[in-house]
Amino acid sequence: METLIEEAKKGQAPDWLKEVAKFEGIDLELLIKLIARGEVVVPKNVRRENSPKAIGKFMSTKINANVGTSIDYVNVEEEIEKARIAQKYGADAVMDLSTGGNLDEIRKKIMEVVSVPFGTVPIYQAARSAGIVVDMDEDDFFNAVEKQARDGVDFMTIHAGVNWTSVERLKRSDRLLGVVSRGGAITIGWMLHNEKENPYYENFDYLLEILKEYDVTISLGDAFRPGCINDASDRVKFTEFILLGELVEKCRNAGVQAMVEGPGHVPIDEIETSVKAMKYVTKNAPLYLLGPLVTDIAAGYDHIAAAIGAAVAGMYGADLICYVTPSEHLALPTVNDVKEGVIAAKIAAHAADLVKEGQRERARYVDYEMSLARRDFDWEKQFKLSVDPERARRTWENRKSNSEACSMCGDLCAIKLVKEAFKQRNV
Repeated sequence: METLIEEAKKGQAPDWLKEVAKFEGIDLELLIKLIARGEVVVPKNVRRENSPKAIGKFMSTKINANVGTSIDYVNVEEEIEKARIAQKYGADAVMDLSTGGNLDEIRKKIMEVVSVPFGTVPIYQAARSAGIVVDMDEDDFFNAVEKQARDGVDFMTIHAGVNWTSVERLKRSDRLLGVVSRGGAITIGWMLHNEKENPYYENFDYLLEILKEYDVTISLGDAFRPGCINDASDRVKFTEFILLGELVEKCRNAGVQAMVEGPGHVPIDEIETSVKAMKYVTKNAPLYLLGPLVTDIAAGYDHIAAAIGAAVAGMYGADLICYVTPSEHLALPTVNDVKEGVIAAKIAAHAADLVKEGQRERARYVDYEMSLARRDFDWEKQFKLSVDPERARRTWENRKSNSEACSMCGDLCAIKLVKEAFKQRNV
């Protein structure tokens, strides 16, 4: 059986790809070429039916939402509800990052309610199964990948860019926060304790064999993403960029779809450099970003800090935005935090699509329709076009004006005044 990228290299495609092309408003032949070049990925495990989403060049900017238990708080039903809410408000992908409880059971239950592409970080399960992280053996790394692939996971974050070269670079750096990636920290801790190379890097070809069998898309994890503004754009990060670029090439040659993850905390004037550098060294692989967060002081409002960075990153070529919730850096998010995070990311994604090649006209048409609705005081249409229709309606109804305008201005509404003035003069 051929993987999607292998089919695309032959100019072929499964029937379901037609719907993906239609959704994106793009010609099917062009989509096939982009997949063949590795500039677009469509995560879809051969053992799972989902609603496929295309991620990459010319595609609409996508949103990922993370859910999952922690060691301190295990409530499976709440995580299931988070997954439902994330999809309701526009998440194009959902990842289960659970670390507490029965991970197999939790993953299965969340997958049952998720229709969009579903992702995981297999090393979390490998580490929990071993009990003590450093006691994992090399088989544990790969057994977790194979098990989750068999279960139908569509894409996996693998921190294969961690090796002795990147670790030595980290040792020589003056980073304040070192490594903030949980998967990266697990890998580095294991390497240092066991004095061995990262199995995912050393045996990358074997990893690709497993992923290829199930057509799992690999998301090459950013183990060295900066965790604070002070650590942004340093040599550690760029060392990993180069390594990930080399691994992307191996993925494409092996017939495995690959996307690349990126930082992190980045000041707004350095986002363009980060995005373009990653796109360049990976030969335009789809780019999956957490944030980037443009400041460190937004505790409780990090979804806003991340949305600002995501909009800028999307303008320069980021393809998939990982949402950030108001609870980031503080606590496991609530259901409402998930909703707030998805909506903030969705606004950022749409802002990026307004200027993105391949999506600009479609995105601007939506804004044009909203403008018409505002001009005509068509409230129902405004609610429908809003990113959160329920909240828009509720806000309007709570302080409803006696006029056709909103209660901010009432009869002094600028739009209404000018329209009436022109009407009186028959203009």
